[in-house]
Amino acid sequence: MSEVPRVPGQFSLVLHTHLPWLAHHGRWPVGEEWLYQSWAASYLPLMRVLRELAAEGRRGVLTLGMTPVVTAQLDDPYCLDGMHRWLANWQLRAQEAATLHTPTGAAAGSATTPEALRQFGVREHAEATAALEDFTVRWRHGASPLLRELIESGTVELLGGPLAHPFQPLLAPRLREFALREGLADAGQRFGHTPGGIWAPECAYAPGMEYGYRDAGVRHFMVDGPSLHGDTALGRPVGDSGVVAFGRDLQVSYRVWSPKSGYPGHAAYRDFHTHDHLTGLKPARVTGRAVPSEAKAPYDPIRADHAIDVHVADFVDLVRSRLIGESDRIGRPAHVVAAFDTELFGHWWYEGPTWLARLLRALPEAGIRVGTLSDALAGGFVGTPVELPPSSWGSGKDWQVWSGPKVADLVALNSEVVDTALACVDKALAQTGSAPTRDTVADQILRETLLTVSSDWPFMVSKDSAADYARYRAHLHAHATREIADALSSGRRDAAERLAAGWNAADGLFGGLDARRLPR
Repeated sequence: MSEVPRVPGQFSLVLHTHLPWLAHHGRWPVGEEWLYQSWAASYLPLMRVLRELAAEGRRGVLTLGMTPVVTAQLDDPYCLDGMHRWLANWQLRAQEAATLHTPTGAAAGSATTPEALRQFGVREHAEATAALEDFTVRWRHGASPLLRELIESGTVELLGGPLAHPFQPLLAPRLREFALREGLADAGQRFGHTPGGIWAPECAYAPGMEYGYRDAGVRHFMVDGPSLHGDTALGRPVGDSGVVAFGRDLQVSYRVWSPKSGYPGHAAYRDFHTHDHLTGLKPARVTGRAVPSEAKAPYDPIRADHAIDVHVADFVDLVRSRLIGESDRIGRPAHVVAAFDTELFGHWWYEGPTWLARLLRALPEAGIRVGTLSDALAGGFVGTPVELPPSSWGSGKDWQVWSGPKVADLVALNSEVVDTALACVDKALAQTGSAPTRDTVADQILRETLLTVSSDWPFMVSKDSAADYARYRAHLHAHATREIADALSSGRRDAAERLAAGWNAADGLFGGLDARRLPR
């Protein structure tokens, strides 16, 4: 059998894993259910795929961004217990479907007839049982030990990020620096490894941020393709900072995740939007874009499996042609980066983890070099310096999602809360001086402030996705910041300590945050 010719350059797959802090803040329709669904559908199968690839001796298979706020939840005892209960409930719902004999009133041939639900329920019960066993055996101490193994084996490169996922360009420089350094420190504590690269929240960039990255020890970061003026064939140092920006190749990325033509919309795949209201399960396939939910056909795993193979082959062909074309264009081996939200694979696209597993085996078999962003740096896939414009990966590739008229109230709220917090923390630290112990009041003020300025809240408002919940969360954490700061500023130290302890008990995240490290 002849050897497959090598394709010039390198392909990198980058996944960004993020959810806002959801624990203790409601269950449905927005809240913990979002966390548990993503955990069951995306994080569990992705980790299983990566363990299998690691066992095969594969290294540098992908670059995995993990935000501190999501890893905090995946390690949190309350969340771990909640996830265990959720998986058990999933198993029970599947059992209900597998034993259903009550007429449902569904049209013959549709996904929600008793016969179709029973067949689906048997498969779903087996999947839920396997997930429950996997979680019980491997996850009861959280995600960090599992991720540490993958990092140390070289299977993945870890990307870090700032605490609580703030939209950095709109953040006061002192808090921006603090959030980044604390986020990197959080990763160091959890994984025994401080990331050399970050996924900047929302791929947001403002000129000058590269120097803050450099000073924090960050060597590279992600931006969207248009930020590099559409030329993503190489990483590019930003100005004279030495920090390299890697851009998402939109042609390759959109082949997977395009509302009009992306793979998840194929007729054979499970339909994310169609629920069986009796069991809460998703038993239908897409069937057709114009087909109403009640007429969707039953999910057929054999049909879906065939579609996965077709889409793996299609993507491999696309990456191959893109690498060859870009290498010819620039006159040297090129670098192609496909980047996605992790939650696409499994949560939004049920077949996504299986597609990933097959893809990451198929690419090397097709002569394509697969490596991480750090591998790209080491391999010299870096071009000449570039100046980047203010940008993001949001609508319009600018800042409008986080700074536009729809969210003007949140922009004003964030500015007010940050000013209040910084002034109060400065005063508190000046009073305690060089005390050898942490100031728990100042710590909590900064925790609540960072939760207030999370980029998730304006995103949800701009996209009209649970906007009321987003505003409620932003104002809740703003209230906590003000309440503690007011008590401290008025000389009621004891009251401030009680309030800080109460708010910390309510969420209990980022225990390593230390206000004494806030830049002066």
